Amino acid sequence: MSIEFGYWAPNLGTSLVATRLPNRTAGDFAANKRYAQLAERHGYAYTLLATRFASSLEGNEGTYDSIAMAGGIAAATERIVPICAVATGLAHPAVVAKQLITLDEISQGRAAVNIVSGWLKDEYLALGQPWLEHDERYRRSEEFIEVLRALWSQGGPVDYAGFFYRLKGVDFRPKPVSAAGIPVFQGGNSTAARRMAGRLSDYYFMNGAPPAEIAEHIASVRQYARQAGRGIKFAVNAFVIVRETEEEAQGVLRDIVANADTDVVERFARNVRQAGSSTADGKGMWAGSRFEDLVQFNDGFRTGLIGTKEQVARRIADLERAGVDMLLAGFLHYDDELAGFGREVIPLVRELAGTAA
Repeated sequence: MSIEFGYWAPNLGTSLVATRLPNRTAGDFAANKRYAQLAERHGYAYTLLATRFASSLEGNEGTYDSIAMAGGIAAATERIVPICAVATGLAHPAVVAKQLITLDEISQGRAAVNIVSGWLKDEYLALGQPWLEHDERYRRSEEFIEVLRALWSQGGPVDYAGFFYRLKGVDFRPKPVSAAGIPVFQGGNSTAARRMAGRLSDYYFMNGAPPAEIAEHIASVRQYARQAGRGIKFAVNAFVIVRETEEEAQGVLRDIVANADTDVVERFARNVRQAGSSTADGKGMWAGSRFEDLVQFNDGFRTGLIGTKEQVARRIADLERAGVDMLLAGFLHYDDELAGFGREVIPLVRELAGTAA
């Protein structure tokens, strides 16, 4: 199957970049509904709704809950799959399991969840929640996923005895619309994240990176999945800038970085030190990110989808050859670029795939 396309829903505000450069993007429900309806008409299969509660890290006007927003999007669309980010440690998995089952009913089988193991220390402390060491956060997430799957799949009352979560005789109904259950996505580039993905997750999300680096991540996680006797798919983040010429596209990138909100980027950099660079081997998300990389919060510039539509399509084809199953795109101007990418770039990618076949 050829590569699939998703996009970041701007439910955390109006921008995916920490820049003062004006943008044509809105973050309220009316805008997010409009973007989802446009997206499913222009070749996108997924939308990822990020999670934030107490910290408006991006320096914008506010944030909206991922699951509640996804319910509205699901009711207003027919095909697109909302992926709801959930931060483990901020809600009990049984409560989240019920919320996702409700979304699954609203969407008639189009619910998905992205498990976030926790990197934003300020948010946990603001909400009075304990802050765990890096690998312990992933151990908690493994239990979180195990509880979700047990509640969704078992026919009778559920018992679970973990270190972080315990259930006793939980009678959980209804079950997911699809017998295959609700897909579980997961991010994180560290060794602990890769092992967890191989053992439990359906999709592994990667921060933006060049194809060679992405191929290394994929090979590593596939090895862990093979050891667990299972398969897994892969998605990568990218911030997309398509213009008539490469020079124009690169100019937009330079303008974004030149107008960076330094305070926001530096605050973000302090928070992400709790991620990759806090691991024993120094590997993981943002471990090697520079200031200009962090202007886009998930290293989206590093994927290199900046240029003409033909150049971007060829680079997406390179990602597919590296093993990527889904591209998760973000844009500066959602009002124009979300549909424009679907009209101009996605068909070119399909043509390249057909030529290669």
